[in-house]
Amino acid sequence: MDVVMSFCGLSVLLVLGKVLRVKIGLLQRLYLPASVIGGLVGLLAMQVFGPQLGPGWTLGWNRLPGFLINIVFAALFLGVTIPSLRVAWRVAGPQLAYGQIVAWGQYVVGIGLVLLLLKPLFAVPDLLGVIVPVGFEGGHGTAGGLRETFGSLGWEAGADYGLASATVGIVSAIIVGMALVNWAARRGIIAAMPDQRKLSAEEVAGIYPVDKRPSAGDQTVSPDSIDSLALHLAIIGIAVLVGFGLKQGLVWIESLIPALASRKVLSAFPLFPLCMIGGLLVQLVIGRFAKHQPICHELMQRLAGTALDYLVVAAVSTIRLETLASGLAPFAIIALGGILWNVFCVMWLAKRMLPDFWFERAIAEMGQSMGVTATGLLLLRVTDPKGETSAPAAFGYKQLLHEPFMGGGLWTSSAVFLVAYKGGAFVLLVSLGAIVCWLIVWALLFRKLRPD
Repeated sequence: MDVVMSFCGLSVLLVLGKVLRVKIGLLQRLYLPASVIGGLVGLLAMQVFGPQLGPGWTLGWNRLPGFLINIVFAALFLGVTIPSLRVAWRVAGPQLAYGQIVAWGQYVVGIGLVLLLLKPLFAVPDLLGVIVPVGFEGGHGTAGGLRETFGSLGWEAGADYGLASATVGIVSAIIVGMALVNWAARRGIIAAMPDQRKLSAEEVAGIYPVDKRPSAGDQTVSPDSIDSLALHLAIIGIAVLVGFGLKQGLVWIESLIPALASRKVLSAFPLFPLCMIGGLLVQLVIGRFAKHQPICHELMQRLAGTALDYLVVAAVSTIRLETLASGLAPFAIIALGGILWNVFCVMWLAKRMLPDFWFERAIAEMGQSMGVTATGLLLLRVTDPKGETSAPAAFGYKQLLHEPFMGGGLWTSSAVFLVAYKGGAFVLLVSLGAIVCWLIVWALLFRKLRPD
């Protein structure tokens, strides 16, 4: 019965979040996802009515993000026609170079603030420096998925800071992003006319009009054999299984090396980046051997989106506010530093690096690097409602090359371990070196593409 209550409680919060989004104008103007709104309502309810609710209503909520993030990442490449690296590089090369610098810069700003300012003043751990990229670039899913990892590294507060950072990031991405859009429109920087950028009341509320509702995906198999959603979910399960196998391989390697075994380095590595690799491997096998493509990417996205919505509700609802209250000042400083870095990239760096439609490209990158990919697409749609610029294609291809490493991917997870075991100064130097390398790549390969 407790499991039923727990599921029902999350479902009520999700629907309540959607109702509040439709009814409250402020929430519409902030473009907050229903999952975040519902999670904040749940967080408030936990603080006010926690003892009265009983443990049954929240059974497993704190562990659910660590499981659901595996589904989100496993589905990332399933059903995708993976282009050749040459095609993706040609279309998205400048965007990738810019996005990488934005992402690596979040480590430089976060860890730099910790080492130079926050650690001397507040005696905070070096790991505080990763909460900006974990929360901004990674989002709620990554922050929630790393809860056990932070705990294994002796800093259980890390997940709470990461989730708070993700919430600040997504709200700031919309508020600051829309302010920058209005600034660019007044100066004639945006290619589309201002009246083309207006969103309908239904779009602001997050509702499709009846006559404009898109398809959620295609059924790829006959339901008399297996339901399409069941098949897609089963394929995700296989991808997660492959990721789990890779994780067990790492644990086996760790057992052979005493230096790794004593610190449990590979054992504590999170599962979800490996599930992403598992999904990619499954997609490659299916693409090679399946006579008829059995995967619809749109259905995969619906399943991943469902997992992410429940993940965010559970993760935000279980933030420990007492942990944040004890470190509010350093958290506020480091979050502000992350916001200012992203604004600097849009206002100064983008027009010097991106070849065309620099603002449309940069504002999409800002939305993604501070919130989620959907936030970046939202800001891009405001500036380019009909997809008339090169920004949508560049942004989309760039995600295929960028997400596996920075958007909650392999480097995002690895950086947490490197800070814990090597120290913040080491990761700071690596991040600065990465920025220099990408600037060199841009100068050698893409500088000539910039218009005079």
